[in-house]
Amino acid sequence: VDQLKNLFSTINLGELINKDNEEKPEQLLPEVTFKGVAEYIKSDKCKNIIVMCGAGISTAAGIPDFRTPGTGLYDNLQKYELPSPQAIFEINFFKENPQPFYTLAKELYPGSFKPTTCHYFIKLLEQKGLLRRAYTQNIDTLERVAGVGGDKLVEAHGTFHTAHCVQCRMEYSQDWVKEKVFKDEIPHCKDCEELVKPDIVFFGEPLPRRFFNLRYEDFRLCDLLIVMGTSLKVHPFASLVDGVEDTTPRLLINREKCGESDPLMKLLGGGGAGMDFDSDKAYRDVCWLGDCDDGCLALADLLGWKNELKTMVCNQHKEIDQNSQATASKEKCPSKKSA
Repeated sequence: VDQLKNLFSTINLGELINKDNEEKPEQLLPEVTFKGVAEYIKSDKCKNIIVMCGAGISTAAGIPDFRTPGTGLYDNLQKYELPSPQAIFEINFFKENPQPFYTLAKELYPGSFKPTTCHYFIKLLEQKGLLRRAYTQNIDTLERVAGVGGDKLVEAHGTFHTAHCVQCRMEYSQDWVKEKVFKDEIPHCKDCEELVKPDIVFFGEPLPRRFFNLRYEDFRLCDLLIVMGTSLKVHPFASLVDGVEDTTPRLLINREKCGESDPLMKLLGGGGAGMDFDSDKAYRDVCWLGDCDDGCLALADLLGWKNELKTMVCNQHKEIDQNSQATASKEKCPSKKSA
């Protein structure tokens, strides 16, 4: 690819792809800015928002993402002595040696972390009647903990919420598997004695049916796409940005720009349409660069929702703390009946 880029370096690829006589689709945003997105959300044109989110919305909760150098999950798996960092999430490796995955799972298991401001912003969109669906790459279930309805979620890479036997497909609850994991036991099926695996998608497994059943209709009806905390490098999830109509505005809230089109790859027939933040033909794509929580707060501020969002986060975190303390007290002081 680098050699091809050098070969075509003297060619204005933008002109080849976006000819001057090509009509630009209708611009729905009052202005192609962060403020313009907020004004659009407040208008009656915006009723079906889809949120796409990745690991970046959960890092503030203490959950590492996968690819950040130094702190990312893939940079910190040496202790598991894997043939490659990705092996811990490969289905064939798991069936041969499930111990590394379950050792890691004990560190990352849902219930140890609180949802972030981003998660509650998604919940707020739902409460406002604006959220069509949240498509998440995350397996931490924090969208559910934040109160986002299961019908509004597409957990594209699966979830810890349920588990199944890899052989007979008997279903097990998150609590059942978690109890085994925290006792340092490998969960085995009560029926056929095969391994039980949380319903997260490993390399070598298909994405959930729900992803394919909903994606086309959802993205056809989407009138604003908000992308948060993802590198948009993992497919087919990353390709969802191109699933909306040509006029649909798209907002990226992220530490760095991503999902942009590569002119060379487009010329060669690949790479998809991508996002366009900076060209003179940009008409719908806006990016806000920084931590995702800060971006959600900034958007909520422009929408007049900032105090509501901060109050929601405070109250929900307080409730989670109280429930955790009550559970801990119950475990320390079992009832006479159970003693």
